[in-house]
Amino acid sequence: MSDPGAFLNAFAHALTVMTLYPDGHPSRERAIEAAYEQLHGLASAPEAPVFTFLEKEVIYGRHALKDLKEWEWGRRLVGAGVERLEFEREVGKDAFASFLHEILARLTLSAIDTGERRQMAPLGVRFGTVGLQGFAETDHAPPPVATLDLTLGEEADTLRWLQHHVRAKGTVPLLEAEAVVRSLSVAMHGDRRIMLPLLQLKEFDEYTTTHSLNVSVLSMGLAEFLGYGRREVRAFGVAGLLHDIGKIRIPLEVLTKPGRLTDDERAVMNRHPADGARIIMQSDEDLDLAAVVAYEHHVMLNGGGYPVMHYGRACTVASRLVHVCDVYDALRTRRPYRDAWPSAKAAAYLEERAGLEFDPDLVAPFVRMLREGEAQVHVLDDDAPAGS
Repeated sequence: MSDPGAFLNAFAHALTVMTLYPDGHPSRERAIEAAYEQLHGLASAPEAPVFTFLEKEVIYGRHALKDLKEWEWGRRLVGAGVERLEFEREVGKDAFASFLHEILARLTLSAIDTGERRQMAPLGVRFGTVGLQGFAETDHAPPPVATLDLTLGEEADTLRWLQHHVRAKGTVPLLEAEAVVRSLSVAMHGDRRIMLPLLQLKEFDEYTTTHSLNVSVLSMGLAEFLGYGRREVRAFGVAGLLHDIGKIRIPLEVLTKPGRLTDDERAVMNRHPADGARIIMQSDEDLDLAAVVAYEHHVMLNGGGYPVMHYGRACTVASRLVHVCDVYDALRTRRPYRDAWPSAKAAAYLEERAGLEFDPDLVAPFVRMLREGEAQVHVLDDDAPAGS
């Protein structure tokens, strides 16, 4: 089986050689053949080859290729509108050569519209931008029903490790938080339309882990739906992932109590936004937005909620956005004191409270994203693939 990094390097070499020599030149043909052989070797893997180029990272499937961090060709491909490459198991050599010609045209012709669909024969190759609008593809097959063959188990395990690290060290490891969000982003874009892979709770003492992953996914989905760029979407995802990190300081018996909290227990619970913000601020200056969101995510639009603001001011848009996603997922989750609400009932609650608790300019697109099929919601067990 070939190495995915070796394929990408052969792929980049072939494109370079193609700029130097005309069709039919032996050097050109050898370079194309070498790249094709590398791709053919990848086809023996259990999963069809899928590459995603995200900022400084190159992702193969769901794993970053460490040797290709800050890969120059990744930046060039993204600039040409190629953020994702998907290959079917059997791609013919002629089809692969045609695909290389298409990529070369996008890299060398500055006037080309990288969002347009090229009229080419089906190749068994898909490529284009990652986002709600889908891929600009070389085949023109109708969009399939999206499936998601993953469990988010690795992401949940990493987040649990992160939470244990925060308990022990008192700081958030930024690289691990970003890795979880990056992996969730790749999972969300596993097909031509955005998917929202949400975990359903199994044991209530895992609520904070499950809920934090879900809020991160929902926050990125809504931010992308609103048209934010990749960097901002990812920042909202990190803020959503860490919004409840202050709950690590709440005793489990209080966090999972099935009945009404006492006044003292409620005071402990209400400290988690400030505790979370303090932990994050002590961790990394690049987490400033996450710290603000952790502090503000329970503050209502009308000034209610907690912590109590000593002077009136508007919360950041990131805080208001995470607040919508936070409450939606909380309502959709079974709690010790009530059953989970259906999605329609939770969405109706958001609409009813828009303008009071929630920003109506965020509630409306969030509900539209869910109701109008702009995003496909997949509810997963943490130990069973979505398609099972």
